[in-house]
Amino acid sequence: MRQIIPLFILSIMLINCENKNSKETVAKVDQPTNTETPFIWEGANLYFLLTDRFNNGDINNDVNFDRTREPGKLRGFNGGDIKGITQKVKEGYFTDLGINAIWMTPIVEQIHDATDEGTGVSYGFHGYWAKDWTKIDPNFGTKEDLHELVKEAHARGIRIVLDAVINHTGPVTEKDPVWPDDWVRTGPQCKYDNYENTVTCTLVANLPDIKTESNDNVELPPQLVEKWKAEGRYEQEVKELDAFFQRTGYPRAPRFYIIKWLTDYITEFGVDGYRADTVKHTEAYVWQEFKAECDYAFAEYKKNNPEKVLDNNDFYLVGEVYNYNISSGQLFDFGDKKVNYFDPASFHSLINFEFKWNSKELSYEDLFNKYSGVLNGELKDFGTLNYLSSHDDGSPFDAQRKKPYETANKLLLSPGTSQVYYGDESSRSLVVPGTEGDATLRSMMNWDSIAKRKRTKEVLTHWQKLGKFRANHPAVGAGTHHMMSAEPYYFYRSYQNGNFKDKVVVGLDLEKGEKIIDVSKVFEERVMLRDTYSGKTATVEKGKITIDSDFNIVLIEKYNHED
Repeated sequence: MRQIIPLFILSIMLINCENKNSKETVAKVDQPTNTETPFIWEGANLYFLLTDRFNNGDINNDVNFDRTREPGKLRGFNGGDIKGITQKVKEGYFTDLGINAIWMTPIVEQIHDATDEGTGVSYGFHGYWAKDWTKIDPNFGTKEDLHELVKEAHARGIRIVLDAVINHTGPVTEKDPVWPDDWVRTGPQCKYDNYENTVTCTLVANLPDIKTESNDNVELPPQLVEKWKAEGRYEQEVKELDAFFQRTGYPRAPRFYIIKWLTDYITEFGVDGYRADTVKHTEAYVWQEFKAECDYAFAEYKKNNPEKVLDNNDFYLVGEVYNYNISSGQLFDFGDKKVNYFDPASFHSLINFEFKWNSKELSYEDLFNKYSGVLNGELKDFGTLNYLSSHDDGSPFDAQRKKPYETANKLLLSPGTSQVYYGDESSRSLVVPGTEGDATLRSMMNWDSIAKRKRTKEVLTHWQKLGKFRANHPAVGAGTHHMMSAEPYYFYRSYQNGNFKDKVVVGLDLEKGEKIIDVSKVFEERVMLRDTYSGKTATVEKGKITIDSDFNIVLIEKYNHED
């Protein structure tokens, strides 16, 4: 199969090319160093969505397993599914937004019943209440749906990241019995005051904790055996498990069953990464084991599907170590113990819970300079995933959505990987009256607002321009930051990897109208540049360019007439 290279990731990076036949008064147009902008996880623009809450592509799968109890507000299944995501991929929504990776909440089969823990009846719409890791929940779709999503996303240069839960099963209900004692513990509940009281315990009440520390051989849970036999796939599942344990030599301990089941999604579907859930609540060595099997599975997929290989990037593994801060470098402090989740390379990246606070407290320059320093220093060769709103963070940067432009500027122009939470780009409300707890963060995507409201369209356009600029230029997220002037505020980013070189200039909070910009430290004389925000072009004259636009921002790149 011929690999399709989408337009938005085609390189617009150029090197100076001396044309001896050109007149001195004609602007130089640099030629590309290569034909494709490399995809770099450290600077990726990743979109995070709740599978059930993004887009309903198939109304026929909205109700399964008699999940018909009346839920609390925003605590039931709302119809979003894999087909709905694929639909938006095909429509170009993600491409227009400059998204080059999509992280979706877990899609494995969830508990069939609901819980009622004081916040109203709650179903496992969010995906974190696993019943059977080996099967996609029919509310989310089918294997065929996931194959199509990966195919269509990859055709547009978009990677797919799934969500891995090893720490716990779903809650116990009348329809969902507790797993055997050699698989799970049901107490004590975590106190979070030291390492042991964070790891060897249940996160909350009625969320059975997988005994990930155990190396004892255990039999399959009887409820899974019964389920697989009823579905006619027991023999095949056992055959695959036997082959896995024979190849690896691992004991038939609980965590290795789950690791096998999760890595099957890599070898079968070719997904590009995993976001690992509740990392600090599981022994650190578990993630080293998980990474080893993810890497093996990814290599097997590439070997078996050479025509589908996008590039030579490693499998992406980003961890959710709750309350990890980039200021801590590589260490997370439990109080009585410090753990390095980057070493020996358990994770390529960790979610950074500090970014929203930095964004509130720091100016653009202080924010960008801080992150460039850490990511090119103590975390060099690793990454951070920055966010300003998320599915379980009750203190988002802008809950009222009053600062959508500042949110975009800080998130999409900061060094590191950016996590756009679904609806960030369209000011989807994060305050929903009548909800309890994190349900307020998880409303349906506001497609109607995008279609009908002028203000929403204007906000979305801003996010699209910044997102595509970021996706086209690895220097933005993975490069080195350099301030050019404080007032007016201009900076440039530079990135080099082998023969690939990238430099861009950005200006923020500028005066509207004519802007005279000194680019002598970045671009050579007579080079033609473009402000991708306004579409205006200019040629470097005596180290400067002039951009006359009605906007207070410029995003400057080298210009190729063929773009």
